[in-house]
Amino acid sequence: MEATYQKRSRVIFHVDCNSFFASCEIARDSSLKGKAVVVAGDPKERKGVVLAANYIAKQRFGIYTTMPLWEAKKRCPQLVVLKPDFHLYRKISEKVFQFLATFTPVLERASIDEGYLDITDCYSLGSPLDIAEQIQKELLQTLHIPVSIGIAPNKFLAKMASNMKKPLGITVLRKRDVPKVLWPLPVQEMHGIGDKTAKKLNNIGIFTIGELAKAEKVTLQNLLGITGVRLKEWANGIDPRPVDPESGEKWKSIGSSTTLPRNVTEERILLEVLRDLAQSVSNRMKQKGVVSSTVQIMIRYSNFQTITRSKTWENPFQEAEEIFQRAVYLLKRHWNGNPVRLLGITAVDVFDKKEAVKQLDLFHFEEEAKKESLWNTIERLQQKFGNSIIQRGSELFRDKSGDNGKSL
Repeated sequence: MEATYQKRSRVIFHVDCNSFFASCEIARDSSLKGKAVVVAGDPKERKGVVLAANYIAKQRFGIYTTMPLWEAKKRCPQLVVLKPDFHLYRKISEKVFQFLATFTPVLERASIDEGYLDITDCYSLGSPLDIAEQIQKELLQTLHIPVSIGIAPNKFLAKMASNMKKPLGITVLRKRDVPKVLWPLPVQEMHGIGDKTAKKLNNIGIFTIGELAKAEKVTLQNLLGITGVRLKEWANGIDPRPVDPESGEKWKSIGSSTTLPRNVTEERILLEVLRDLAQSVSNRMKQKGVVSSTVQIMIRYSNFQTITRSKTWENPFQEAEEIFQRAVYLLKRHWNGNPVRLLGITAVDVFDKKEAVKQLDLFHFEEEAKKESLWNTIERLQQKFGNSIIQRGSELFRDKSGDNGKSL
C-alpha cells in the first residue's frame, strides 16, 4: 500500500459538503428529507431571495441561488422555505472538520463547507478510495451531511474533481486525464475563473480550458498579470501549492488602535478617530477577503484603566462605514465621559467573505449591489486623488467650522 501511495506522489482530497446550508437544516429536522428545501432571506416576504437550495429543489425544479423567492415558489408550490441559521451552520462545520482531522493533521479549511486533506502518508488507513468512502459514509451517518470528494495529486485537480459528481460523488482526477476531461470544458467552469476573467479570456479568443492551457504565457501575463500565469499552470494540471493547515487560522481578528497625543474629552474628536480606525480595519479586511459580525472597541482612560466592549450583529460586514457605525454605538453606550488616551477597534472572529449569509429581501439585495458599486467608485477616486476628493456633508461642515480633527 505504501508503494502505491509513493508512485502517485501527493494524494490530495477536496471534501465539499453538498448544498451545505440546506443539508444542515435537513440534518436538524429529518422530516424535511425528500422535500424541496431552500434557505431564503425572509420566507414571509414575497420579495425574498434564495440563498441556498438542496438538490431536489435544484434538479427537479431548476431552483438556484439568488432566484427570487416568488419564482421559486411558482416552480415548486410545495417548497419548504427556511430562514438562515448561521450559528447552526458554523457549529456543524466545526464538527465536520473535527471529524476530518481524525484522518490527517494536514487539513486546510477552504471555507465553511469545504476543505483539503493531504493523505499522502495515510497508507495505513487503506487506499485513497477506501478512505474517501469511509469519510463520506461516516459524515452521512453521524452528521447527516452529504459530501462529494475529489481525489487528485494536487489541490486544483482535487477541487475540479469534487465538482464533477454531486451529490455524494467520489471522483479521481489524474494529471494524465486533464487533456481528455478538462480541456474540452469552457473556461468559466474552471476553478479560479469568474465571469469577468472569463470575458477577458473570451475577448482574446480563449473559450476552453484547453485553449487556456496552450495559450502563450506572455499573452496571459499581459492580460491578467501573475494570475494569468497561475491559471495556465492549473489548466495544464500543475499546482504546487501545499495543503496549509494554518491558512484558516491566520486571521481570527483584525484590529487597529491609536494612542492620542493628549487626553481627549470631546466626543466629536473621538468619533473622528474612530472613523480613521474603521477605515484602517476595513482596508485590511478587504485585503484578506474576510468579513465579521462582531465589533470590539477598546478605551483606555487617562488613568490607564482599560475596558473592552463588543457586540455581535446579525449580518456580517466589511465596509468602513458599517464598522464605524457599530463602533460609535459601543462608544456611546460604554464611554463614561472621562478623558480618553487610547482608542481601538477590532473586527472579531473574522471569516471568509464567501461564508457570509445576509438575510436580504430582493429590494435590499439590489440596494446592497448599488451601494457596493458606489463604495468601489469612491475608493478608486480616493486612491487616485486622495481621501479629500469626496467628503460627506458632515465632513464639509466640520472643515468649514475649523473642526477637522487636525488639532490632534
